[in-house]
Amino acid sequence: QVQLVESGGGVVQPGGSLLLVCTGSGINLEYQTNGWFRQTPGTERVGVASIRSHDAIATVADFVSDRFIITRDRANNLSYLKMDNMNAEDTGTYYCATTPARPYDPLVPGEYELWGQGTQVTVAS
Repeated sequence: QVQLVESGGGVVQPGGSLLLVCTGSGINLEYQTNGWFRQTPGTERVGVASIRSHDAIATVADFVSDRFIITRDRANNLSYLKMDNMNAEDTGTYYCATTPARPYDPLVPGEYELWGQGTQVTVAS
């Protein structure tokens, strides 16, 4: 079965950190563009970070700047989103997604084909 499963979500205090993990099954993440997206109730899903398949070049949304880092573990078929110095605006459901393509804009959700079920992140004191 081809699927993505996110893990690592939870509750964190402002200024804290979390590491989200995306595990691929039945699909080799190394040959996919991997993306992380965030959604809050009543809003559209927005791109947070992506990493390209062929050269591992990362793209990060301006609103997270250098606080978030996306990486990939080829040996274990994982994608990571490390989130530091978090604030309340980072609260939401985080989804990982993949596409075999090379999107012109890798932070656009419509460019991706396969999605995980999401993991909840809450930043609160």
